Amino acid sequence: MKRNGMCPICFVKNALFGSKTVAPVPDVPEYEGVARRTPLMGWSSWNTFRGNISEDLIYDTAKAMADSGLKDAGYTYVNIDDCWHSNNRDEEGNLVGDYIAFSKGIPALAKRVNDLGLKLGIYSSNGTLTCEDLPASLGNEARDAYTIAKWGIEYFKYDFCHNVPLPTYAPLVYGITVAPYGTKDGVFYNCSNGILGGLARFMKDSHVDGGRHVSGLDGGKGSLTFNNVFVEKDGKYSLTINIRKKGQYEKYLIAEVNGTPYEIEFPSQKHYNWTARFQVAVDMKAGVNVVKLYNPVGGKIDSATLLYRRMAKALRDGTKRVADETGNPEKPILFSICEWGFRKPWLWGATAGNMWRTTPDIRPWWPWIKTIYERNVRLYRHATPGHYNDPDMLEVGNGKLTYNQNMSHFALWCYMNAPLVLGNDLRKMPDSVKDIVTNKALIAINQDTKCKQAKRVKRGLIDVLAKPVEGGTAICFFNKTKLKKKVSFNLDKLVGDSYVNAKFGEVITVENIVGTAKVKGKKATATIEKDAVVCFVVK
Repeated sequence: MKRNGMCPICFVKNALFGSKTVAPVPDVPEYEGVARRTPLMGWSSWNTFRGNISEDLIYDTAKAMADSGLKDAGYTYVNIDDCWHSNNRDEEGNLVGDYIAFSKGIPALAKRVNDLGLKLGIYSSNGTLTCEDLPASLGNEARDAYTIAKWGIEYFKYDFCHNVPLPTYAPLVYGITVAPYGTKDGVFYNCSNGILGGLARFMKDSHVDGGRHVSGLDGGKGSLTFNNVFVEKDGKYSLTINIRKKGQYEKYLIAEVNGTPYEIEFPSQKHYNWTARFQVAVDMKAGVNVVKLYNPVGGKIDSATLLYRRMAKALRDGTKRVADETGNPEKPILFSICEWGFRKPWLWGATAGNMWRTTPDIRPWWPWIKTIYERNVRLYRHATPGHYNDPDMLEVGNGKLTYNQNMSHFALWCYMNAPLVLGNDLRKMPDSVKDIVTNKALIAINQDTKCKQAKRVKRGLIDVLAKPVEGGTAICFFNKTKLKKKVSFNLDKLVGDSYVNAKFGEVITVENIVGTAKVKGKKATATIEKDAVVCFVVK
């Protein structure tokens, strides 16, 4: 990190020893979105069709979902992935569907899909462009969220391509000005009126009002708090951040007003003037207000957290605005974070969306599906009702997967409480594939009201997963080898496990779902084919 005007002693201290973070990413409540507690069930265009999509294909797929029994099995979301839109925004700056492939417009398609009793989903990215280099939503979060809410979209996948990380640097602040919004009656508060935290320090400066500015607000290491900002009445105010120009690189700051964070981004600055001012509209209450300035971005995880929360807020605001304008009930949007798992979204995803990708893109290759499973199965503690680890869409029915591999893939996703998003061509689905993805007992495990992801209670050539469900414990034996295997497992281990917390009577009953397991006393046994699973519920 550059010194960025920081006092030399503070810079050396931070470089050598670090410093306790005093300005972490602000706490926010979990993202609710929809009222749905159990994982999403639906279909996505990407795995099979990539960019070869159109409104006719999407509608025909929705029709197949409704007519084939998939809708009755619980699949209700029809999600359009990348390549749905034009490379141009319209004259008002709004996203618009591809002029040819979606010539009738997304709102018309949404209505047709809704008329089938299904929901339409759509896609963008939090960077400058999508993964297919089409317009994305960075800098247009509020506009795009309102647009898709107005269209009637009920699911939104937000990718990570062309991402621009938020800067770890903060500006040098010499004061703030507060004025009722739309008036000239501003009150200037010199930085000397503020309280410093962490590595923040006053620095002498003959070029600014008051003769000094504050440095050291970078990377969550410092803060400047004004505890005495007085206004006459409740309302909207313009908050001006007065800065001393330094450095031709971007900077970032959060102005937290009475606990509500407002983001401010600062472009690279040229030195035609010594100072500059940047403004944001904020809500204040009559009397004394507290304004805290800091940059919480200590690295890539913080940046991703803030950018996804920014869109989450835009989605909430957009759906509310549409409801207010139309007089119709609010139509919440299920928000899917597609960050690929590099910035540990399981640690912050629940505050920004309903589901978060834990891995890079899936492919219909059995070794890769097993690799994704290995990554996701460890994250069981981070899934909660309405918020799920997402090991990506299903490849059941795609590529050269065998029957056992397709069944194991689907069963493992059900046990891991993953969103069940089909990725095959529903218009010509073989009965063998349909039988797998409509397996009522496996879907019931995925949609169980306890909403708990399975824990891997034994790891080896054969993994044992245990998932608490209403009225019992769902168990899965997964044979990861290319040989038929026998397995036995002592169910007593599940009684003493604090997460599974199994409870058994004197006689244990077994409900077989896939394959056959037998229980004698407290020992469960099974013979498992290669790449296969045996799934059952014990009570």
